[in-house]
Parts: sequence; C-alpha cells; structure tokens
Amino acid sequence: MEMQDDWWSNIEGSYRVAYDPRAALRKLAQGDAASAWDELWNELYHQGDVGLASFAAVPELVRIHEARGVADWNTYALAATIEDARDNPDNPELPEWLRPSYELAWRNLERLALSEFPAAEDDSLIDCVIAVLALSKGRRLLGRMAMLTEDEREEILGEADGG
Repeated sequence: MEMQDDWWSNIEGSYRVAYDPRAALRKLAQGDAASAWDELWNELYHQGDVGLASFAAVPELVRIHEARGVADWNTYALAATIEDARDNPDNPELPEWLRPSYELAWRNLERLALSEFPAAEDDSLIDCVIAVLALSKGRRLLGRMAMLTEDEREEILGEADGG
C-alpha cells in the first residue's frame, strides 16, 4: 500500500461516509499525537462500526508506532478494536486487496507487543498489549475481555460468582 494511492480518498470510515485518514496519520507520524488520535478514534471506530478506512489504516498505524518508538496504548487499542469489529456482520469484510498488508501489520504488531510488554507499566498499555496478543492467536473472547476496564471485568466476574 502506498500513501499516495488514489483509493484512500474513496474509502469509508466508521460512519459509512468517505474518510481519508492520511492527514491524521501524517500528524501522528509528525508527533501531533493527541489531535491525531482524537480524529482517528472518532473516524475509524464508532459503536462497533468500522469501514474500509479502518482496515487500511492499521498497517500505517503499526508502521508509525514502530517508527516513533513510543509504546502508545492507542495503537494497540485501536488495532484490537478494529480487529474485534470484524466479527460484526454489519461491518464490511476485509477485502482481498487489503488482506496481505493488514495481516503483515498484525504480525508486526504482535512482535512489537512482545517486545514492549516487559517494560510496560501503564494499565492501559498492559491491557491493550494483552488484547493484541490474544487476538493475534485467535483468542477473540480473551482479547475482548482484555479491552474491558478493570471495573467491567470485576462486574462480570462478580456476576459469574453469583455476587
């Protein structure tokens, strides 16, 4: 995939309208992380919905994450959320033309997760790295559980224990 390809301007985001994530991805790569993440989270995932722009952004997010050298929970969380949303039958399927770069990105993200996990101290980073590792091994429910907050997990376990 090339960032200058024309198809970027014709793909849909999570709201099912055209969304070109390249400007936000460039901002992220240049260090304007806060505003870039706000836009990317807003446009690539919405209440369980994703679009082709979501799938197309994952390889770029992983590439940028590695280039920045910053263990940012947002990369893991957004990639895991997009991957989890593939289970929703209302979302588009990952198209064959995107599959090779998407799958390579996931292999790279798994490698990054394994290398960044030992030094991770932030709860959000730890949870999202575990989610990525679980999803990369096909453990979709475990990945989904890792993305929950600690309060949500306690509530689920309390209900399971009858409490």
